[in-house]
Amino acid sequence: MSHSPAIGVLALQGAFEIHAKRLAELGATTTLVRKPGQLGALDALVIPGGESTTFLKHLEHAGFYDALDAFVHAKPVFGTCAGCILLAKEVTNPPQRSFGVLDIDVERNAYGRQNDSAILTSETSLPGGPLEMVFIRAPRITRVGPSVEILATRDGNPTLIRQGRLLAATFHPELTEDTRVHQLFLNIVREVSSSL
Repeated sequence: MSHSPAIGVLALQGAFEIHAKRLAELGATTTLVRKPGQLGALDALVIPGGESTTFLKHLEHAGFYDALDAFVHAKPVFGTCAGCILLAKEVTNPPQRSFGVLDIDVERNAYGRQNDSAILTSETSLPGGPLEMVFIRAPRITRVGPSVEILATRDGNPTLIRQGRLLAATFHPELTEDTRVHQLFLNIVREVSSSL
């Protein structure tokens, strides 16, 4: 890929500006996506954290849901926290609508409320040693399908997973100085673009 990848960050809520900054620092061209018409020019998309039911309301209100559904079924996407929930096949606690593109089941708010948030360090299969993970009202991945690769865990539960062109984290990698997770997504985007 000769040009820098065009990566959108869904900018409806959450720490979208920090995701965009991290990816730009790593060489991507970033766009804050607020309208469905912006998706057409993108190589990939980040769906940041936030509140997944609020995301769905914004998407319905803006007529965004169908365009985003088509995008996540075709292009590289990285979902963090609420973004992970929106990509999952099955969502519980309580059940809610999702794009169903990632072969995982997710339990919402599994680690408690805002004041149960935590910063932990865990082993990862990414090169470079243990990974710092910031959990804020985090979901828990309770099932992974056979095509899902587990890259990091918390108490035996997956926290960072990859399924082909899709990447998801139950934590907030944008809130640490460690850029390895964003670099991995950039590598995935480049792999996909070079194979087209």
